[in-house]
Amino acid sequence: MTIRTILVDDEKLATQGLQLRLEAHSDVEIVDTALNGREAIRKIKTHKPDLVFLDIQMPGFDGFSVIQGLMEVEPPLVVFVTAYSDHAIRAFEAQAVDYLVKPVEPERLADALDRVRQRLAEKRGAAEVERLKTVLAEVAPEAADDYDAEVQPDAHAADRYEKMINIKDRGQIFRVDVDSIERIDAAGDYMCIYTADNSLILRETMKDLEKRLDPRNFQRVHRSTIVNLSQVKQVKPHTNGECFLVLGSGAQVKVSRSYRDVVARFVH
Repeated sequence: MTIRTILVDDEKLATQGLQLRLEAHSDVEIVDTALNGREAIRKIKTHKPDLVFLDIQMPGFDGFSVIQGLMEVEPPLVVFVTAYSDHAIRAFEAQAVDYLVKPVEPERLADALDRVRQRLAEKRGAAEVERLKTVLAEVAPEAADDYDAEVQPDAHAADRYEKMINIKDRGQIFRVDVDSIERIDAAGDYMCIYTADNSLILRETMKDLEKRLDPRNFQRVHRSTIVNLSQVKQVKPHTNGECFLVLGSGAQVKVSRSYRDVVARFVH
């Protein structure tokens, strides 16, 4: 899978530096570069790239104006690259895959490209489903009906749930891969989100957060606790019909009796 890419920055040295770092990634093909927003819009519409590395502060059309200028076409994935960190929230609101601060560190660039590859794989997988559906409709209409009834609901359901969650904590924006979350504890309108190596505070209610998470992986096991079932390594029986789930980090979470039957359907 080749990632056709355009680099947009009004500073030629910044573009050259990013090009050098991208040479380490053999699946990235730089199809063009642009020095300003208007040029970027024209070249994106012409080349239809998979990915754009987009500077935010440019004379005339800034990076956000470029996004607005692409509203009538299918936009590429975007990674914002800027010398300033104070645009991070607005960048994520613009559905950016990632937000890199200059000078771009190779490790952060690699992380951003991993997210791009995941998003492209999901996008191309969805396109393949639609292609198959079209072929079936032409050669075997009955099979197409069965496919709609049995396969498509699950595919659409999976697309509804978050893959990444943006969390503003301690004045910083953290991009958290949902699969890396071990458990979530509620404290009023705040959620404490635990991964194997970090804990972050998110201002959101348990009810709203549950709607964003795939219930096939995330289940409430207590009135104030959600657990990622894929992170469960052991189930330890306890008194009064309760039990403990041992997670990958070694943390133990009590499952109350009222939720035990729910968890039992997923954890064996």
